[in-house]
Amino acid sequence: MLVFQVMHFVEPSREFLAETLLAAGPDSETLCAGWNTKELAAHLYLREHNAGVGLGLLLKPFNKVSDKATARLAQESATPEAYARLLGKFRAGPPALSPLKIPAVDESANLTEFFVHAEDVRRATDRWAPRALDEDYSDALWDELVKRAAILYRSVDLGIVLVRPSGPRHVAKRAPVSVAIVGEPGELLMHAHGRTSHALVTFEGQPDAVALLKTAEVGL
Repeated sequence: MLVFQVMHFVEPSREFLAETLLAAGPDSETLCAGWNTKELAAHLYLREHNAGVGLGLLLKPFNKVSDKATARLAQESATPEAYARLLGKFRAGPPALSPLKIPAVDESANLTEFFVHAEDVRRATDRWAPRALDEDYSDALWDELVKRAAILYRSVDLGIVLVRPSGPRHVAKRAPVSVAIVGEPGELLMHAHGRTSHALVTFEGQPDAVALLKTAEVGL
């Protein structure tokens, strides 16, 4: 899929994520351990506007800088009015000179990020249903998953094969014993990013291998 085709989905995904966060309010739970919605919103804004936070997401020595900045902005955004203002700034996108203004960089950084975090909010409640995604959007999510799958499943002591119900398959990791994970691209993404109990997937493989996968550490 060409970059200009993928970019068709990044801005609508940003809009959907902002609306999902706004509807949930500042104090709702998310699937991001230790973060409620205002903390997730702070993270999303700062990763695009604060270089220190960006480094903290990549390099452990900067983790404390990132955590402190996120906690501070979340606290400042605790009221509904301040929370709405924060989401308005996030909705407006990265600053003019940001690398994220480059379409290929924006796609790589945000297509998956926005989908997973929107679902982190949606699926943190008892009542949720999977979205019916545009086929081209699903294809774009699949392409991004294929690029990252080896890293996301690196800690799993099994071979991993990702399978779409429509037929496409991707070998994420090779090993003597493998498990196939079957699901739509969005569901496979949620599983691969560690939201294993909130992903609508099925498994094909030896029972002991499937049991091992269910207890394995998955994601970044």
